[in-house]
This record gives sequence, structure tokens and C-alpha cells, in this order.
Amino acid sequence: MSLPPMPLPRFTRSLSARLLVLTILFVMLAEVLIFTPSIARFRVTWLEDRLAAGHLATLSILATPDGMVTESLERELLSHVGAYSVDLSLPERDVYMLGRSSPPIDKEVDLDARGPLGLIVDAYETLFMTRNRVLHVTGTSPRDADARVEVVIDEAPLCAAMLDYGGRILGLSIVISLITAGLVFVALRWLMVRPMSRLTEKMVAFREDPENAEAIVTPTGRGDELGVAQRELHDMQTAVLTALKQKTRLAALGTAVTKINHDLRNILSTASLLSERLAMSEDPAVQRTTPRLIEALDRAVDLCQQTLTYTKEQGVPLTRSKLGLHELVAAAEADLAGLRGEGARWINEVPEHLVVQADRDQLLRALVNLGRNAFEAGAETVRVTAERTPTGTVSLTIADDGPGLPPRAREHLFQPFAASARPGGTGLGLAIAREILAAHRGDLRLVDSTAHGTTFRLELPL
Repeated sequence: MSLPPMPLPRFTRSLSARLLVLTILFVMLAEVLIFTPSIARFRVTWLEDRLAAGHLATLSILATPDGMVTESLERELLSHVGAYSVDLSLPERDVYMLGRSSPPIDKEVDLDARGPLGLIVDAYETLFMTRNRVLHVTGTSPRDADARVEVVIDEAPLCAAMLDYGGRILGLSIVISLITAGLVFVALRWLMVRPMSRLTEKMVAFREDPENAEAIVTPTGRGDELGVAQRELHDMQTAVLTALKQKTRLAALGTAVTKINHDLRNILSTASLLSERLAMSEDPAVQRTTPRLIEALDRAVDLCQQTLTYTKEQGVPLTRSKLGLHELVAAAEADLAGLRGEGARWINEVPEHLVVQADRDQLLRALVNLGRNAFEAGAETVRVTAERTPTGTVSLTIADDGPGLPPRAREHLFQPFAASARPGGTGLGLAIAREILAAHRGDLRLVDSTAHGTTFRLELPL
């Protein structure tokens, strides 16, 4: 039963939409990974600016004669620094200080002692701060590598600056993500999605009407994987279209052959009756030629019967039952009794204990077809053996001592009307036998064929 064609997906569920969303998400993820070291570096730079400002502010003490500044100037300098107090330590000199008192310290921050991972942790700790903290920040002055500066500051301004910086980075990330996603989407849609969409449309159209040559995809000459897929699909669709047209012609031809065979059998039956009457003639010439005429007519009737049987069958119907292979091979010997020449032997060496689940009539038909082919080819002995294989099947071997299959028969083995080994044969025997084995989920294959004989092997599941 033919299934209804599947509609193409809407844009929201299409490959294009998924590609666009994934591109935006991946770019945003990349921006987050970039943001982490950036925000940590921003925090370090902001704190270093406070140290540099504190260094410059304390240098103003050197400009005074007594190394002291007024309280108003001190407050102004600390206001510019944004600190409660500043301490400057110079090598082999005194320590200069601005501010005499500060609130309790909540956290010590030594910029020289923190590694990259510690700076990242500190940055996120500041970013998600819920209350203001007082920081005691120490580090080397950016203005002088020999100077060490200590400042006491509030963390709230740092947090506000980081949030502002993070907002700008987020906005920039969104813009970059959208632009990048758009460019990647356009590029991939042009390179991949559009060709895939056209390929899918052609496949759907071909499925709806496989006999329409316009539904076959046209390769674009691309050298990538899509180009290979286009060419392979084109070749497959062309082969299917050719096979469908050939099967249509063969179906029409089979119908015509069936009608012709039906009428021809009636004509041949009449000719056979007349031949039997001719055999009663006492004319020596008639008696010499009549047996050959009757034999030719019998072959013609048999050809018509096999052709009708093959064209009418729509698969091999099976009625499975347990049966012994030894008895089945013996039954085939009985059916072949009238076909064997004088002295020809059918040797049954199948163990009596071998039992399979199979259709008796169909399997007997396959054995008789193989035996008939062997005896009609001139075999004097046909030996049948069988054994159970390690894979859980039964291997049945039919070997004869005939002249072997001609090269033409081996080239077209199991092909109806093309693989006969004798003049006037149809080649249907092997084709029918293989269909019967295939219906049993088994196989029939040629093992060997030389001038000393031919061997076929039948594989049957237990």
C-alpha cells in the first residue's frame, strides 16, 4: 500500500530555522567565554587605576616643606582617588600616607598575589555582590615598579563600573551574534540548505510520480558531498524510471504472452492427438518420424505450461510443516523416474534424522527442477547429501556427473528464459527453484560446474 507523501516542514521546524538558532546560541556561548577573562581584566585595570591615582596623590606630600598637607587638601585628594586612605611605600624611604582612619576592612585584595583563576573568581564575586564591602587593595604601582601602594576603597563603585561594562559587552555580543548568525545563515543556506531543499523537493516529486522524467534531479556539477548526493540520486532515479518503464512493457508483454500461450496450448493439444493417431500408421517412414514429432510437441506444451505458471505467480505461497529431508528427496526420486535415462541413478544420502520447517510441495518442486535439469543435461548420477551447519541451517547439496553448464548458462544463471543449458529449454527451472528457496528465507547457489559435473547447494533454515 502506497503511503501519502510527507509535506515539507514549515520554516519554524525546518533545517534553516534550526541552523539560525544554533548559530546564534554558539556565537553567544563564544561571547560568554570571551566575557569571562574580559570582565576579570576590567576589574584588575580598574583597581590598578585606583593604585595609580593613589600613588600620584601621595606624591603631593613630597611638595610640602614639612611633608604634611592640610585636611581640606587631603580630603580633596582622597576624593579624586575614591579611597578612604592611601599608603605609598618607596624603597629606602619613608611611608607616605593620606587619611588617618578608615572603616573596618571586609576583604583583602593583593593584585600581585592572585593568579588568573583567582582573578576570575574575584571578578564574578564582585559582579554578583549584594552589599557594599570595604576593600584593602595592595599592589605594585603602575607608575613605578619600585613603589607599592595600598588603598582602602568601597567595592560598590567597582561593581557599578563592572555592570556597566558588562551591559555594553552584552549589547555588543548580541549585535555580533545577530550579524554573525545572519552571515553564517546566508552562507550555509546558499551552500547547503537551498541545494538540500531542492533535492528534497525532487525526491518528494519523484515519489509522487516516479514515471515523470521531469521529477529527476539534475546534477549541478558540484564537487563536494552534495554534488555526489545529487549525482547518485540522479543515477538511482534514472535506473528506477528505466526499470519501471521496462516492467510496464514486460507486464503488457506478459499479458499478451499469456493469451497467446492459452491459444497455443489448445493448438498443440490438437496436434498431439493427431500425432498419436499418426503413430498407429503402419508406414515405416511415419513410424520413424512420429516419435520425434510427439517429443517436440511435448516440449512445446511443457514450455507453454512453464511460461504460464511463471507469469501468473505473484510470489511463492507457503504452507509450512515439519518434514524429513530424506523422505522428501526420496519423493523427488519417484517424480523423476520417468525423466531418467536407463541406468541413470538418483543417490539419496541425506540423513534420516534431518527435519526442517518448509512447504513440502514447493520444496519438492525445487528438487525436481534441479534433478530434471541434471538428467536432461546428460548426467548419469545425481548425488544428494545434507548436513546441519554451525549457523543453524541445513545445507543440501545436489551434485551430478554431467558435462557441466556452458559459459552462457553460467553468465545468466537464475535468469528466466536466458540460462538454459540445453536447446529448447526455458531456464525457468532454476529461477523457480531459487524463488522457492528465497520464500523459505534460504538460498540456492551454484557451487561448482566443470566438465566432470555440476554442484548446487540449497541453504534452508531449520
